[in-house]
Amino acid sequence: MREAEEAAFARGIEVEALMDEAGAGVARAVEKFFPRAGRCVVYAGKGHNGGDALVAAECLRRSGWEIDLRLPFAEADCSELTRKKLAVVAAVPAAGTADTAMKERDKRASTGSPLVILDGLLGIGAGTLLREPIRAAATEINRLRREQNAFVFAVDLPTGLNGDTGETDPDCVIADFTVTIGFAKHGLIADAALECVGRIEVVPLAELVVGGVRNDIAAAGHSLAALIPRRKFGSYKNLFGRIAVVAGSKGFVGAAIMTASGALRSGAGLVELFVSEDIYEIAVGAAPPEVMVKSTRTYRDLVDEKVDVWAVGPGLGKAHAARIRDLIAYAEQPMVVDADGLNILAEDIAILKNCRGPRLLTPHPGEMSRLLNPGKMSRAGVVRSFCEQFPVTLLLKGARTIVGQRGKPLSFNTTGNPGMATGGMGDVLTGVCAGLMGQGLAPYDAARLGAWLCGRAAELAIFQGSACVESLLPSDVLQNLGVAFKELRG
Repeated sequence: MREAEEAAFARGIEVEALMDEAGAGVARAVEKFFPRAGRCVVYAGKGHNGGDALVAAECLRRSGWEIDLRLPFAEADCSELTRKKLAVVAAVPAAGTADTAMKERDKRASTGSPLVILDGLLGIGAGTLLREPIRAAATEINRLRREQNAFVFAVDLPTGLNGDTGETDPDCVIADFTVTIGFAKHGLIADAALECVGRIEVVPLAELVVGGVRNDIAAAGHSLAALIPRRKFGSYKNLFGRIAVVAGSKGFVGAAIMTASGALRSGAGLVELFVSEDIYEIAVGAAPPEVMVKSTRTYRDLVDEKVDVWAVGPGLGKAHAARIRDLIAYAEQPMVVDADGLNILAEDIAILKNCRGPRLLTPHPGEMSRLLNPGKMSRAGVVRSFCEQFPVTLLLKGARTIVGQRGKPLSFNTTGNPGMATGGMGDVLTGVCAGLMGQGLAPYDAARLGAWLCGRAAELAIFQGSACVESLLPSDVLQNLGVAFKELRG
């Protein structure tokens, strides 16, 4: 980021132009999650990070937001450009008397208008250790978040977090959203930084170009959009993949249905669900009418089915472990392996070295620990180590889902929320990834795009729908996948 800024300035790009673009991007991020205007408390430091926050505040004010400025430094101590941006925001009269402010708070409480905090105290030039008066301001931000249910948007990175290492001060700002400018900073994706960073939103700046090889990338909407080209008018179903789902067992039919539904909602041309005879009737009654449910006595002959992509494992159980291992090893088509498919694999992991077709594995942390003893490795280290040992694509689920493949950069997902911590979300993701692979995406790209889409659909269900983190269901994600696709294209 520093090198890209220096190169831009050398080309004649003005600092103020970058600040205006960055601040407008921060404001768009706020309105993306909170389309209804509310109150925004702005903590602006004396440097350019504070200037970015002030530009964002002015953009929000023009959209109807009430702006409350909190400045830990005297105006005279601020940089010249920050003072200029401060003058624009401060030129608007304050909200009025204390009585008026109280009435406004009551109104917001009754209408559900949001209280948002912009953390623009420190940027990438600061260290980890906080000093006064910044420490007091960071403490106050965390108090407002805790006591008034405010949502904190960190501008570029949370104050108190080291952008290079991810180390944090004890009083580091706890952000719900980190709107990082230009490129994601490495410290934002460190395991230890997760609770302080929250959801990452990247604001791209057209003037910034970075060279060299990237070891890690953040999967953001603007970088994934090209993976889903518009369909030709004369398209027909066989162009978009026949997906075979092998899933479900007694008591776990729902997993099979959610996987098949995920494949349908992600654009698959045809979806077939293979289930054992003992649950066939239940599966037929529960499956969407678009899914072709087929009964199988034995899983031995599935390898000869004429399909384009396999999705194997959700709710499958281990009663047919040997046959499922053969399917994983010998099927020539691409395959997504999840849940019990992974547990079956863990008993003979060596077969992954010689599978006949591409394999995408989608474990949660517990399943990953059965595939590879993580020891003291970071999540990123686990993915790198596994992909060096086996020629597969690995999607390690979690609050910051990671996708890896030998010879490709690690990709860190940026979407999602804690409401996704419920059973069935992984089944939907398995189906979505399989559906995307059926449309021609490589497993690596299907995994990155699938994780982004499912996470964004979960966000839409909450921030633009009626769900909350406690009530969110996998069916809510399925229902919002279409909106996530449209947003990505937009």
